[in-house]
Amino acid sequence: MNLIVIGVIVLLALMLIPMAVKIVPEYERGVIFRLGRLLGAKGPGLFFIIPFVDRMMRVDLRVITMDVPPQEVITRDNVTVKVDAVVYFRVVDSEASVVKVLDFVRATSMISQTTLRNVLGQSELDELLTQREKLNQMLQKIIDEQTDPWGVKVSIVEIKSVELPETMRRSMAAQAEAERERRAKIIHAEGEFQASERLAEAGKIIAREPTTLQLRYLQTLTEIASEKNSTIIFPIPIDLIKMFTERKASGGSEKS
Repeated sequence: MNLIVIGVIVLLALMLIPMAVKIVPEYERGVIFRLGRLLGAKGPGLFFIIPFVDRMMRVDLRVITMDVPPQEVITRDNVTVKVDAVVYFRVVDSEASVVKVLDFVRATSMISQTTLRNVLGQSELDELLTQREKLNQMLQKIIDEQTDPWGVKVSIVEIKSVELPETMRRSMAAQAEAERERRAKIIHAEGEFQASERLAEAGKIIAREPTTLQLRYLQTLTEIASEKNSTIIFPIPIDLIKMFTERKASGGSEKS
């Protein structure tokens, strides 16, 4: 009889010891309830609870990466776009994450989707495309304020992609092409203006020194003389040969 009692006790002990001994790793906490009343969070490490009296819930403290599914948003300037995002958050208060909310991951997902639609719906399309960092910070601040009572800290919110309607994409492509053409024309006009200024300065110099024009003719003649495949008719200015005729006339007068 005694052996049977001892055997039962040993069997119960073998069954209760695994239920009483809890080991929680560094990245988790064990939230203990005793007869439904919150005792607090324990861990990391080894600790004991009372079987059938205490109940433990594990809470992961690591950063959770959550994708926000694409949301259809109507911007302030009445453009319909689809926007998705990614949210990084973690539990900083394990007790609140268990007591204050039923499922903090699902609750954070829902509040992220709602906030994404509300914030981007108050922005214009240009802001959504060019000021994404500002919108990311605004989303992070609003979502973090709403999840703070649950013991959840939202650290980063990033807008991943913005899907535009096909007609809007074509319009933006045409606008970008027109902008590139406008810049090219401005650059070309500025080049023509600078070239005309240089030509005007060169003309003034030539007007002051006529010999420079003759030197330019001679330089041009030297350049084109290297081409032997074609016949070139080059006009010679009268001023260039005038000095030879004058010298011949003066020589004839001396002989007479």
